[in-house]
Amino acid sequence: MIVQRRVVPAVLVAVGILVVVGCSSGGGGEGLPTPSWAGSASGGSSASVGESAAPAKGSVKVVRTVATGLKSPWGLAPLPGGAGLLVSDRDDGTIVKVDEKTGKITELGVVSGVSAAGEGGLLGIALSPDFASDHMIYAYFTSASDNRIVRLLWDESKPAGEQLGAPDTIFKGIPKGFIHNGGRIAFGPDGMLYAGTGESGQRGLAQDKKSLGGKVLRLTPEGEPAPGNPFPDSPVYSYGHRNVQGLAWDDKQRLFASEFGQDTWDELNAIKPGADYGWPEAEGKSADAKYVNPIAQWHTDDASPSGIAYVDGVIWMAGLKGRRLWRIPLDGTTAAAAPQAFLTGEYGRLRTVVAAGGDKVWLVTSNTDGRGRPKSGDDRILELQVR
Repeated sequence: MIVQRRVVPAVLVAVGILVVVGCSSGGGGEGLPTPSWAGSASGGSSASVGESAAPAKGSVKVVRTVATGLKSPWGLAPLPGGAGLLVSDRDDGTIVKVDEKTGKITELGVVSGVSAAGEGGLLGIALSPDFASDHMIYAYFTSASDNRIVRLLWDESKPAGEQLGAPDTIFKGIPKGFIHNGGRIAFGPDGMLYAGTGESGQRGLAQDKKSLGGKVLRLTPEGEPAPGNPFPDSPVYSYGHRNVQGLAWDDKQRLFASEFGQDTWDELNAIKPGADYGWPEAEGKSADAKYVNPIAQWHTDDASPSGIAYVDGVIWMAGLKGRRLWRIPLDGTTAAAAPQAFLTGEYGRLRTVVAAGGDKVWLVTSNTDGRGRPKSGDDRILELQVR
């Protein structure tokens, strides 16, 4: 179900992304140029002229621990100008601000309406494209009846714990379950809001284009189906997903998404509009040409992927069950080399990774989510230097 609101007029670029089968592992859109790689969903080259592959091997250095003592952290949204990091608490339904320099944690407030159970609760967060003027925080959460996306006014002048306004629901009706609630949201380079959803354990929803489960959705900031979407009057951007957990764009505006498999293969996919990614008919690579194959895949014990970030030609992917950070070097929308693992077992379950500018990323652990082995203050934010 879509909450009907006024449509914000804008001239938007319809993002078209081309996928070539890769290797397996061992503010608004006005004025945006049409990407040179854009084309139909049926095929074509995945790389722009003059594009070069990322180096096959890289490195990770833990620069520092930014903050400790977080509880069930899920989403992270860096504030402009190094003003802090906003972090969502899945189980308590709170949003906190972390001081990047001191690690001090300040609670903004509770997001009302969150009903946490299993993998559901307060999940992804994102800042409005006009955050400097409207001070809006967007959040994806599980309610008593569904998964939904809301926006909240943040008033920093109020006392800690009372700074969040009432949630304004812009989109609802995403199927909920004890498992597979998706939850990652992010504003793309076209100014539109993208959301990764899960099929809530009901496999058939992923192939049903009328369902919001098992999809990548593309919305206006007001919650309407975005102009240029592949299906008329629909928020569905791609389908056939099991549980989308990570979203990131490269420097040519191409979208990538991480996805939980079932028992065999987890996936990293390059997303093109209107495409079918196969679930439940296909898990990992398939010989059936009607499904888009992942650009990389992992056994589920090695990954169970969540957040992803793009830095200098490389996708960095956080692994939950795999308890490691994966580096996937890109050549356009193919993997330039086999994925490389870092930090294996050193920090436990890894939930979210976000570009921090230059060669740095923020990494959020997830050991207090009911599936980790927590110690006191075990969940933390790390600053990493990556290459």
